[in-house]
This record gives sequence, structure tokens and C-alpha cells, in this order.
Amino acid sequence: MSHTITGKGKTVEEAVNQALTELGLTAEEVETNVVQAPESGVFGLFGKKEAIVEVTPIDNPEKKAQEFLTDLLGAMGIQCVIEAKLAEDILNIELTGKDMGILIGRRGQTLDSIQYLTSLVVNKKSDQYVRVIIDTENYRSKRQKTLENLAHKMAAKVVHYHKKMSLEPMNPAERRVIHATLQDDDKVYTYSEGDDPYRHVVIDLQENH
Repeated sequence: MSHTITGKGKTVEEAVNQALTELGLTAEEVETNVVQAPESGVFGLFGKKEAIVEVTPIDNPEKKAQEFLTDLLGAMGIQCVIEAKLAEDILNIELTGKDMGILIGRRGQTLDSIQYLTSLVVNKKSDQYVRVIIDTENYRSKRQKTLENLAHKMAAKVVHYHKKMSLEPMNPAERRVIHATLQDDDKVYTYSEGDDPYRHVVIDLQENH
């Protein structure tokens, strides 16, 4: 949850600036609520009231992600352009630059780890969960097509050899692709087996279901 700061001053502007200084933010990054307007009082002396405002930081997932990834990739010695777009609680982040293969890693493990860490940062102290998807060089789409082809290929083998087959260990997102690809197949069905990080998909004949 965002932390609200109370600012006080002779004017509303002064009270807001006091709170902004404490938060280290700009006026565009906060929501301001005037609790008490300043009053000069009788003859400017009696009943005088100062301005009191409540200033609350606006949760900005894109900014959080940008800052975190800039620091993380900088520490890794990787220079790239970070483009973040938020739509319907899904934050899509595209990384563009040279040697992006380093960020992808084996079967996307490095990219998945970066995505997981970014998600933790974006959703820390946030009232609303935002799903983070990080991609580079269209890897996510290419990987999905590879998995879909693998699912169909292995399903054909299960039918041909008339025995169930286990796929290599995959993360939850990749297992979902396999399940979704074969969910309407009338000859085979799928299920997951084992514990992470060794959890994998098993494809078996519908007649054994």
C-alpha cells in the first residue's frame, strides 16, 4: 500500500512541497488531498490556521520496472532499450539491444528469472497485482510455437507407439502451453508430474484416462 505523507505550511503549495521533499517525488507522481485550507484569522492574528495536505505516491509499475531493470542490466554490463507498456494490469516489457541471447539463457531461464524478479519489485507494496511479461527478440512467441510443435510431435508418438511419454522439465508457463495445445485432442490427454524444478508434462492415451 502507498505511504501517505502529511505536509503543513502557510500555503497549500508550501505544504505540498514539504511532503514532496520528504517523499523525493514530483507533483506529477502523487495524489494530493487538501485536509485543511489556510486561514488568516481575525486581523491576521486570532484563529489562524495553517494549510494541511495529504500526499500519496501514485503507484507506477512502468517506472518501477524501468528503474529496476536499468540497475539490474547495468550491473550485468548489458546495454539495451527498455520499453514498458501497461494495459489491463499486464505490464509488457520489451528489451532491445545487442547480445540479447545472454538475457534469454538456456530455454529462457535467465529471461524468466529477470521477469520473476521484476514482478516482485513491481508488485511490492502495491494494492493491485500486475502481471509482468518480459520479452526480447520475440523469444516468447518463438518458444510458444516450438512447444506447440513439440506437443503435437510427442502426441503423435504416443499414439503410434501406444504408450505414454514424459517431456523434459518445464516451468509452469511452458507446461500450460503443452496442456492448452492438446486439451482438445481426442486421442491423448496431458497431466503434470513431479516437483519443481523437475515437474514435467506426461502425455498419455485417452483410453487410459
